[in-house]
Amino acid sequence: MTTSPVRWPDAADAVMRGDLTVAVAYVTPAGGAVVTSVSPVGLADRQAGRVRFTTSLGFPKKLERILRDPHVSLAYHTRDHGFAASSSYVLAQGTASVDLRPSPERLTELMRASEPFLGKTRRGPIWDWLLREYHQERVFVDVDVERVTLWPDLAAHGAMTVTGAAWPEQPNAQKPPKNGTGPRVDLAAVARQIGGLPHRLLAYRGADGFPVIVPVAVTGHDDAGLHLDVPPGMLPPGGRRAGFLAHSFRPQCVGLGMRTLTGWLTVTDEGARYAPHTTKGLAAPPYKTLLTVSNGLLAKYGLWRARRDGTAARLQHLARGRVG
Repeated sequence: MTTSPVRWPDAADAVMRGDLTVAVAYVTPAGGAVVTSVSPVGLADRQAGRVRFTTSLGFPKKLERILRDPHVSLAYHTRDHGFAASSSYVLAQGTASVDLRPSPERLTELMRASEPFLGKTRRGPIWDWLLREYHQERVFVDVDVERVTLWPDLAAHGAMTVTGAAWPEQPNAQKPPKNGTGPRVDLAAVARQIGGLPHRLLAYRGADGFPVIVPVAVTGHDDAGLHLDVPPGMLPPGGRRAGFLAHSFRPQCVGLGMRTLTGWLTVTDEGARYAPHTTKGLAAPPYKTLLTVSNGLLAKYGLWRARRDGTAARLQHLARGRVG
């Protein structure tokens, strides 16, 4: 654990302030990791050693898991449609806190920061009503960074440069799940679903509790799982729970596709194989107006559901427990 803010190097800072979309991973109670994508709109404060992103009450499981175990990682893994020119792969790992009721000043700052990345905010009586929950009911996840690791290329090849806490030893293999380690979904269907999603990453829990997010390539599949090509030395040997993300996105995130998997990773001298156990997909239309309307309606529904089923109150209780 570091005792003072981690002030990452200039090369990492440019990437963290400029990438449009990054991968975020958090850990599960069973010792696995889930990895998904977010748009942090450049919210990185090197002086404070902190990065942040936002989400909504419509994703309560993610928030619950972060509140219960705050080990979080962000992988800056693609320069598509952002402002950073570097070819470096950057992994930031740290301890998260969740602000369920951000101040008006924070929300104003978010809107100001988001426009260069996501486009100008729609204004007017109808738009203000439609987007009220989407803009005003955001949840901030603030990550106090403990380690920033930089590789010279986006495939995470070459020597890594570590700022902050030392890179840990490789974790031990995990006990196989009771239901077995093999695939539990249609692998041919999964292969088709991720076929048009060029950015692929794998996440597992490291020895110090922080997720490690690794860029991977899928080279094929058989009855045992997806075959992975990975950077040398980036995956520990043995078997373990792991999350998988495949995604794509267009400028301003107007049009995106995402497929998230959980499953079992096996690494041997012969290579790496991933057996998916669950799969979920998300797609957003490549039309600005339709996307904006969808975001507004989904935010209204998500907030209504969170209040109706007690999610909002449950998250507040967990957050108070963390503070106490």
